[in-house]
Amino acid sequence: MRIANIFNLGIKELRSLGRDPIMLALIGFSFTASVYMAATAMPETLNKAPIAIVDEDQSALSTRIAGAFYPPYFSLPVFITAQEMDSRMDAGLTTFALDIPPNFQRDVLAGRKPDVQLNVDATRMTQAFTGGGYIQTIVAMEVAAFVQRYRAATVLPVDLALRARFNPTLSKAWFGAVIRVIDEITMLSIILTGAALIREREHGTIEHLLVMPVTPFEVMVSKVWAMALVVLVAAVLSLLFIVQGLLAIPIQGSVALFLAGATVHLFATTSLGIFIATMARSMPQFALLVILTIMPLQMLSGGVTPRESMPELVQFVMQAAPTTHFVMMAQAVLFRGAGFDVVWPQFAAIATIGAVLFFFALLRFRKAISEAT
Repeated sequence: MRIANIFNLGIKELRSLGRDPIMLALIGFSFTASVYMAATAMPETLNKAPIAIVDEDQSALSTRIAGAFYPPYFSLPVFITAQEMDSRMDAGLTTFALDIPPNFQRDVLAGRKPDVQLNVDATRMTQAFTGGGYIQTIVAMEVAAFVQRYRAATVLPVDLALRARFNPTLSKAWFGAVIRVIDEITMLSIILTGAALIREREHGTIEHLLVMPVTPFEVMVSKVWAMALVVLVAAVLSLLFIVQGLLAIPIQGSVALFLAGATVHLFATTSLGIFIATMARSMPQFALLVILTIMPLQMLSGGVTPRESMPELVQFVMQAAPTTHFVMMAQAVLFRGAGFDVVWPQFAAIATIGAVLFFFALLRFRKAISEAT
């Protein structure tokens, strides 16, 4: 093995990537607009949900219920007729439509249990699931306070003092932006490395490498370090200018320690990208295989859904995925300020998995080159 060969072949990969505007655009979008949208586009809590009320009772209780809906959770209620309810929901103007029936107050005071109809536009999933519970609680509280003639102050035997660690404002942006950077590191490293090999095969330059005094190991390592360097630089710029700069999200721990873990993770994911590329014969085939690989890696790694809430079999299987340990390491470092003494088991696990992936990718790469000859 010659270090000069690995270096020069890596420079060739960087120049080839520089002449691919589609890949450059993908890198730029993934670490800028994608990160920003993940932090700001989809709120986790209910925010200014449009609600309409059909008040067929016109009583003090129905007026009291209508007055309980106000920003920031709901927009100011719009009073409509029963005939307008369906048309407004069909047009997407209303997410919730609350229909208070006639004689509602009289039935409540008589001890009956009248039904209040709530129509929900379930196509707005985030607001629909959260808002339904909010509205049910608000209506129940207003009815109870009206019947009792006062708002009962609940006195608990203990005083619960809540302190939100690591995210005191409970802002989804803090979580969403960092997790998206983590996901993009995994996705781009697999795509760029695999696409580099597929591009060599489609352009016929793989035959040029076969007649050069280089080994398959040198060719593979050059692709690994070149594409890993591109992703690592893009991740650093994203953390500095998008996460900490534009979004003003504080990073609790050491960015250098996170980048060290990302480097080890990139060794594993770039090897995985080459392994997938050796199984594909064209770029469309490679894209389909990447989708089948990236989706479970990201969805089951614990970045969005806690691993503890997954079935035990899934938790056991995902121990073999580098993304599982990388997410654990990144969250501990960036969110909680953990040091190397806390995250070294994740470093060791990622390095071990990366060595295994590199070994099998090298075997497949040698076989692919021999088939090409």
